Amino acid sequence: MNNKKNAPILSPEAVAALLEWYDTNARDLPWRRTTDPYRIWISEIMLQQTRVEAVKPYYKRFLDAFPTVGDLAAAPEEKLLKLWEGLGYYSRARNLQKAARVLVNEYNGQMPADERQLQKLPGIGDYTAGAIASIAFGLRAPAVDGNVLRVLSRVSGSYADIALSETKADFRGSLRKVIPERSGAFAQSLIELGACVCVPNGEAKCTLCPLAPWCVAKRDGKIEELPVKSAKKPRRIEEKTVLLIRDGDRTALHKRPEKGLLAGLYEYPNLPGHLSPEELPEKIRSMGFEPLQLTRLEDSKHLFTHIEWRMIAYAVKIAPEFDGYHPESGFLLVRDDDFRKSYAVPSAFSEYTKYWKKGNEK
Repeated sequence: MNNKKNAPILSPEAVAALLEWYDTNARDLPWRRTTDPYRIWISEIMLQQTRVEAVKPYYKRFLDAFPTVGDLAAAPEEKLLKLWEGLGYYSRARNLQKAARVLVNEYNGQMPADERQLQKLPGIGDYTAGAIASIAFGLRAPAVDGNVLRVLSRVSGSYADIALSETKADFRGSLRKVIPERSGAFAQSLIELGACVCVPNGEAKCTLCPLAPWCVAKRDGKIEELPVKSAKKPRRIEEKTVLLIRDGDRTALHKRPEKGLLAGLYEYPNLPGHLSPEELPEKIRSMGFEPLQLTRLEDSKHLFTHIEWRMIAYAVKIAPEFDGYHPESGFLLVRDDDFRKSYAVPSAFSEYTKYWKKGNEK
């Protein structure tokens, strides 16, 4: 991948410069103050698809609630999902618990100090296994995420498509050959460089980059062209009408199926399509509620990996005839205090969760 045949992807001098830069410029992050593999694992899973600043409070709350692998393995799922509420990609939380139970049952509650064994745990792929192995255990394992792919593509001048699994595998193999003794710092230095200097959006900060003297893309004026990444398939559009059904201090919720998108989470009643106020009373009565008043709320949208929800919404005031659980429709009426403590509603509906909370504060 380097322009010099058979040359290492990073020279010893480049590696040394990178580590020196990291020692001086690394952000002080809570998961960098530990080599506990459990805590590093939790941070790596939370940081997938999520900004560092957003993760910090979740990381603390999660570890306060589940300080050990055993605590996580034994946690009620509802509590786990409630703590995860707002982070999204809830399968990450479920896989954390699945893996914790494997660790308790097969590894005496300890994470294995072995890259391949780590890869066998639910929710742990090549990158996460490499990060845990290198940072927690000091093993010479490559940790190649999107940040690292971008850095290595630019430094080596590679036009290989980073969306392809074979490209990722090639970069892992090339990187494995140059990992120094300080493997954990090295792994984090590449990630840090991609996050803060060789950035994904906006202009790369080449004047601050310790790898600039060795960077083929900088030398050849190709920073804007690299890395190469094939376009994703366009998201499927789904229109929905969301109903914020309220009875005093109670809100109607429905539990999603145990498989599929947002599996097992609670949601506000919603219907396919964008429905008019005239169409709604009959629909609401079929849910077991008697509507008294409809108020149009703000529109909202939410992006999933392959789907985009475009939502319109109504606040629905209902007659106080419905109590608790409706066996035919499967809807619950949940009091505000219980809602806050126990029910995880996906961030896809955050616009409407904020609405009832604001209304309740008045």
